[in-house]
Amino acid sequence: MESREDKSISDLEEEIFHKFRDFMTGITKIDTLGIAGSRLLSGFQQALEFIGRPPIDTNSKFVDKIIVANETKRVKAYVNSGCRKLNETIQSVTNCKYDSLFFFGGNKFKKMVAKEILNELEGLLGDVTNAIQITRGNLLPLSDLDFDVELNEQATYNDLEEKDALSHSQSPDVTKKSTDITHLAKVMAFIYSMVRQDYLMQEKIVSALDLKISSEELESYCQMWSLRPFINDEIVQRAWEHIH
Repeated sequence: MESREDKSISDLEEEIFHKFRDFMTGITKIDTLGIAGSRLLSGFQQALEFIGRPPIDTNSKFVDKIIVANETKRVKAYVNSGCRKLNETIQSVTNCKYDSLFFFGGNKFKKMVAKEILNELEGLLGDVTNAIQITRGNLLPLSDLDFDVELNEQATYNDLEEKDALSHSQSPDVTKKSTDITHLAKVMAFIYSMVRQDYLMQEKIVSALDLKISSEELESYCQMWSLRPFINDEIVQRAWEHIH
């Protein structure tokens, strides 16, 4: 017959793994939003490059002959304007910037913005931490968890390796179950720290968008957005292996 303590641990495991699945689903959602944001940023970059492109070189004899041969009112106006419809392009860039800002804080898609998902991830992490505290007292409070990615990245990866080795070499017992759910909470804390820093980076990039931004700086922003320097993809992939 299952003891009261065993039943409590079993219930705890079910709750923790359910919240862990929800947490990882949230990671997928925020990744999807990041990809959408990358497309917006690339659109902003392309429009800005269009504004900054040099006009047609009318000093070129070959180009001049083409213009003279097709010298309509429309072509003249286009050449005189610097070979671009400036007002439309500026409007396009401005709209792209506002779309990016809307992506992070708009009301129309409030349930899908990155900030709200990030808050949900933090809430799930807090729920898991509290559940373990109440039942076993095996994990530090959320505020005491170390969120320093640089210091803990290798330790977290090593811990994932160790847990996987244990799961293949030992039969589960009560002690190991408790250790596993504590481990999952630590993994959640680490991944939350990574995505939070990635979000803050993206937020700063969006706030820095301006029509006067240099092409070099904007290219660096695009590269950082795509690189996601705070995210260790291998750790995230290893975390997915805990989803059954």
